[in-house]
Amino acid sequence: MKNATIHLAQEPHADALLGRSPLAALTGMLLDQQVPMEWAFAGPYTIATRLGRDDLDAHEIAAYDPDAFANLLSEKPAVHRYPGSMAGRIQQLCQYLVDEYDGDPEAVWRDAGSGKELLARLKALPGYGDQKARIFLALLGKQYGVRPTGWREAAGAYGEKDSFRSAADITGPETLAKVRAHKQEAKAAAKAAKAKPKA
Repeated sequence: MKNATIHLAQEPHADALLGRSPLAALTGMLLDQQVPMEWAFAGPYTIATRLGRDDLDAHEIAAYDPDAFANLLSEKPAVHRYPGSMAGRIQQLCQYLVDEYDGDPEAVWRDAGSGKELLARLKALPGYGDQKARIFLALLGKQYGVRPTGWREAAGAYGEKDSFRSAADITGPETLAKVRAHKQEAKAAAKAAKAKPKA
Protein backbone atom coordinates (compact mmCIF):
# COMPACT_ATOMS: atom_id res chain seq x y z
CA MET A 1 0.00 0.00 0.00
CA LYS A 2 1.53 3.27 -1.04
CA ASN A 3 1.53 6.15 1.41
CA ALA A 4 -1.76 7.74 0.40
CA THR A 5 -3.12 11.24 0.96
CA ILE A 6 -6.35 10.62 2.84
CA HIS A 7 -9.00 13.09 4.03
CA LEU A 8 -11.53 10.80 5.71
CA ALA A 9 -11.11 12.03 9.31
CA GLN A 10 -10.73 15.66 8.16
CA GLU A 11 -8.00 15.93 10.80
CA PRO A 12 -4.35 15.99 9.62
CA HIS A 13 -2.76 13.59 12.16
CA ALA A 14 -5.60 11.08 11.95
CA ASP A 15 -5.61 11.23 8.14
CA ALA A 16 -1.82 10.83 7.98
CA LEU A 17 -2.11 7.61 10.02
CA LEU A 18 -4.87 6.32 7.72
CA GLY A 19 -2.65 7.09 4.75
CA ARG A 20 0.31 5.04 5.94
CA SER A 21 -1.24 2.30 8.10
CA PRO A 22 -3.22 -0.61 6.62
CA LEU A 23 -4.55 -1.56 10.07
CA ALA A 24 -5.70 2.01 10.77
CA ALA A 25 -7.59 2.00 7.45
CA LEU A 26 -9.26 -1.35 8.22
CA THR A 27 -10.13 -0.22 11.75
CA GLY A 28 -11.56 3.11 10.58
CA MET A 29 -13.79 1.28 8.12
CA LEU A 30 -14.89 -1.11 10.86
CA LEU A 31 -15.85 1.83 13.11
CA ASP A 32 -17.80 3.51 10.29
CA GLN A 33 -21.33 2.75 11.42
CA GLN A 34 -23.85 4.65 13.53
CA VAL A 35 -21.47 7.59 13.97
CA PRO A 36 -20.39 10.43 11.64
CA MET A 37 -17.75 9.24 9.17
CA GLU A 38 -15.06 11.64 10.40
CA TRP A 39 -15.52 10.42 13.98
CA ALA A 40 -15.13 6.79 12.85
CA PHE A 41 -12.00 7.40 10.78
CA ALA A 42 -10.39 9.52 13.52
CA GLY A 43 -10.78 6.52 15.85
CA PRO A 44 -7.59 4.65 14.87
CA TYR A 45 -5.44 7.71 15.64
CA THR A 46 -7.15 8.16 19.02
CA ILE A 47 -6.55 4.48 19.85
CA ALA A 48 -2.88 4.64 18.78
CA THR A 49 -2.34 7.81 20.83
CA ARG A 50 -3.91 6.25 23.92
CA LEU A 51 -1.72 3.18 23.49
CA GLY A 52 1.31 5.49 23.28
CA ARG A 53 2.11 4.29 19.74
CA ASP A 54 2.50 5.95 16.36
CA ASP A 55 0.71 3.05 14.64
CA LEU A 56 -1.64 0.19 15.49
CA ASP A 57 -0.30 -3.34 15.88
CA ALA A 58 -2.60 -6.35 15.37
CA HIS A 59 -0.59 -8.59 17.74
CA GLU A 60 -0.67 -6.00 20.53
CA ILE A 61 -4.39 -5.28 20.19
CA ALA A 62 -5.38 -8.96 19.90
CA ALA A 63 -3.45 -9.76 23.10
CA TYR A 64 -4.72 -6.71 25.03
CA ASP A 65 -6.88 -7.34 28.10
CA PRO A 66 -10.47 -6.97 26.76
CA ASP A 67 -11.73 -4.89 29.70
CA ALA A 68 -8.71 -2.59 29.56
CA PHE A 69 -9.13 -2.17 25.79
CA ALA A 70 -12.83 -1.36 26.20
CA ASN A 71 -11.90 1.23 28.85
CA LEU A 72 -9.33 2.70 26.48
CA LEU A 73 -12.03 3.27 23.83
CA SER A 74 -14.54 4.52 26.42
CA GLU A 75 -12.33 7.33 27.76
CA LYS A 76 -13.75 10.77 26.97
CA PRO A 77 -14.03 11.58 24.15
CA ALA A 78 -15.15 8.03 23.35
CA VAL A 79 -13.87 6.48 20.14
CA HIS A 80 -17.40 5.41 19.15
CA ARG A 81 -21.00 5.70 20.31
CA TYR A 82 -20.70 2.03 21.40
CA PRO A 83 -17.09 1.86 22.59
CA GLY A 84 -17.42 -1.43 24.47
CA SER A 85 -18.86 -3.48 21.62
CA MET A 86 -16.55 -1.80 19.09
CA ALA A 87 -13.52 -2.60 21.25
CA GLY A 88 -14.55 -6.27 21.05
CA ARG A 89 -14.96 -6.06 17.27
CA ILE A 90 -11.55 -4.45 16.79
CA GLN A 91 -9.94 -7.17 18.90
CA GLN A 92 -11.75 -9.87 16.87
CA LEU A 93 -10.49 -8.27 13.66
CA CYS A 94 -6.92 -8.13 14.99
CA GLN A 95 -7.08 -11.74 16.25
CA TYR A 96 -8.24 -12.85 12.78
CA LEU A 97 -5.36 -10.94 11.17
CA VAL A 98 -2.92 -12.61 13.58
CA ASP A 99 -4.36 -16.09 12.90
CA GLU A 100 -4.78 -15.80 9.13
CA TYR A 101 -2.15 -13.27 8.04
CA ASP A 102 0.49 -13.40 10.80
CA GLY A 103 -0.68 -9.98 11.99
CA ASP A 104 0.10 -8.29 8.65
CA PRO A 105 -3.07 -6.45 7.56
CA GLU A 106 -1.66 -5.49 4.17
CA ALA A 107 -1.41 -9.21 3.33
CA VAL A 108 -5.21 -9.18 2.99
CA TRP A 109 -4.81 -7.41 -0.36
CA ARG A 110 -1.09 -7.56 -1.25
CA ASP A 111 -1.27 -10.65 -3.48
CA ALA A 112 -5.00 -10.76 -4.30
CA GLY A 113 -5.20 -12.00 -7.88
CA SER A 114 -8.52 -10.34 -8.71
CA GLY A 115 -11.16 -7.97 -7.39
CA LYS A 116 -13.40 -10.97 -6.76
CA GLU A 117 -10.73 -12.68 -4.65
CA LEU A 118 -10.05 -9.50 -2.68
CA LEU A 119 -13.77 -9.00 -2.03
CA ALA A 120 -14.00 -12.56 -0.67
CA ARG A 121 -11.02 -11.91 1.65
CA LEU A 122 -12.55 -8.65 2.92
CA LYS A 123 -15.94 -10.28 3.51
CA ALA A 124 -14.20 -12.93 5.62
CA LEU A 125 -12.93 -10.26 8.05
CA PRO A 126 -14.84 -10.04 11.36
CA GLY A 127 -17.21 -7.06 11.29
CA TYR A 128 -17.14 -6.76 7.49
CA GLY A 129 -20.43 -7.54 5.77
CA ASP A 130 -20.97 -7.38 2.01
CA GLN A 131 -21.54 -3.62 1.85
CA LYS A 132 -18.60 -2.69 4.09
CA ALA A 133 -16.32 -5.03 2.13
CA ARG A 134 -17.37 -3.44 -1.20
CA ILE A 135 -16.87 0.10 0.14
CA PHE A 136 -13.42 -0.77 1.49
CA LEU A 137 -12.51 -2.45 -1.81
CA ALA A 138 -13.53 0.76 -3.64
CA LEU A 139 -11.53 2.82 -1.12
CA LEU A 140 -8.43 0.67 -1.73
CA GLY A 141 -8.79 1.07 -5.48
CA LYS A 142 -9.66 4.75 -5.62
CA GLN A 143 -7.35 6.13 -2.94
CA TYR A 144 -4.67 3.56 -2.07
CA GLY A 145 -3.75 2.38 -5.56
CA VAL A 146 -4.69 -1.25 -4.78
CA ARG A 147 -6.25 -2.29 -8.08
CA PRO A 148 -6.37 -6.01 -8.82
CA THR A 149 -8.08 -6.94 -12.10
CA GLY A 150 -11.82 -6.36 -11.90
CA TRP A 151 -11.72 -4.34 -8.68
CA ARG A 152 -14.32 -1.81 -9.86
CA GLU A 153 -16.75 -4.56 -10.85
CA ALA A 154 -16.23 -6.38 -7.55
CA ALA A 155 -16.92 -3.15 -5.62
CA GLY A 156 -20.21 -2.72 -7.49
CA ALA A 157 -21.76 0.76 -7.48
CA TYR A 158 -19.10 1.93 -4.97
CA GLY A 159 -16.41 1.29 -7.56
CA GLU A 160 -17.97 3.62 -10.15
CA LYS A 161 -15.91 6.70 -10.92
CA ASP A 162 -17.18 9.87 -9.17
CA SER A 163 -20.16 8.05 -7.69
CA PHE A 164 -19.97 9.94 -4.34
CA ARG A 165 -21.73 7.09 -2.54
CA SER A 166 -19.29 6.28 0.27
CA ALA A 167 -16.03 6.91 2.11
CA ALA A 168 -14.25 5.68 -1.04
CA ASP A 169 -15.06 8.99 -2.78
CA ILE A 170 -14.13 11.43 -0.02
CA THR A 171 -11.06 13.49 -0.85
CA GLY A 172 -11.91 16.68 1.07
CA PRO A 173 -14.76 18.77 2.52
CA GLU A 174 -16.55 19.21 -0.86
CA THR A 175 -16.71 15.51 -1.64
CA LEU A 176 -17.69 14.77 1.97
CA ALA A 177 -20.69 17.08 1.48
CA LYS A 178 -21.59 15.27 -1.78
CA VAL A 179 -21.44 11.85 -0.10
CA ARG A 180 -23.57 13.14 2.81
CA ALA A 181 -26.14 14.49 0.37
CA HIS A 182 -26.24 11.15 -1.48
CA LYS A 183 -26.75 9.25 1.76
CA GLN A 184 -29.59 11.59 2.81
CA GLU A 185 -31.27 11.15 -0.58
CA ALA A 186 -30.99 7.38 -0.31
CA LYS A 187 -32.45 7.45 3.22
CA ALA A 188 -35.34 9.68 2.12
CA ALA A 189 -36.06 7.41 -0.87
CA ALA A 190 -36.07 4.33 1.35
CA LYS A 191 -38.41 6.06 3.82
CA ALA A 192 -40.76 7.14 1.02
CA ALA A 193 -40.82 3.61 -0.39
CA LYS A 194 -41.72 2.23 3.06
CA ALA A 195 -44.50 4.78 3.56
CA LYS A 196 -46.07 4.09 0.13
CA PRO A 197 -49.41 2.30 0.57
CA LYS A 198 -49.45 -1.14 -1.03
CA ALA A 199 -51.70 -1.28 -4.10
